[in-house]
Amino acid sequence: MILKDVQVPVCPLCSIPIPVKRGEMPDIVVGAHIDQDCKSDPAQRKRKIFTNKCQRPGCKQREMMKVLCDQCHGNFCLKHRHPLDHDCNETGRSLSKAGNAAIARAQKSAKEPVNTTSSGAAMRSHVSQPTSSRSSETVRAPQPQSPTVPVVALQNGLSEEEALQRALEMSLAETAAIQPQRCSTQEEEDLALARALSASEEEYQQQQLRQQARSTKPSNCCLS
Repeated sequence: MILKDVQVPVCPLCSIPIPVKRGEMPDIVVGAHIDQDCKSDPAQRKRKIFTNKCQRPGCKQREMMKVLCDQCHGNFCLKHRHPLDHDCNETGRSLSKAGNAAIARAQKSAKEPVNTTSSGAAMRSHVSQPTSSRSSETVRAPQPQSPTVPVVALQNGLSEEEALQRALEMSLAETAAIQPQRCSTQEEEDLALARALSASEEEYQQQQLRQQARSTKPSNCCLS
């Protein structure tokens, strides 16, 4: 029989040798040991945080928060949270998150004791109210409604078509009154522009005459 020395990893927290099967990664095995079986104080403090154990048989993974299945409402780890990754035994119709919250509230209220003394005192105080106050709350004086004015009265006795035609005529009259003022203003602008053009043309003609006079003036220079 041949014996061989085999090296196995040691837990860095509790210094216990951890057996590793052939083909397994030592880091994964050591991490699983720290999460599940390590007896050191740091590992136990960490294990108190991860209190939600996976309900899948054979899985020892724990999570910080509950990961519930939408169909069977079981608590599983992130690896087995999908219905295909665990034996999902759906019973009846699946409930939504709001339905599960309502069921949890109903169960919580059923466990709490009912304070009958306070409710009975409240009922007695409600019954002992005077009838005058209740009658004043229930009976209210009718509020006067403002009289509705007919549309014909607002239109000075005219129908809708006649009132529309009257409004169009008034609008056209206002436009005709404003139009002469605009025309007079436009005429003044055109007249000022014509004056400026004529003055510019006269100045141009005078410059041309000066140039011609300079060109026709006899020269006093002579060659010897």
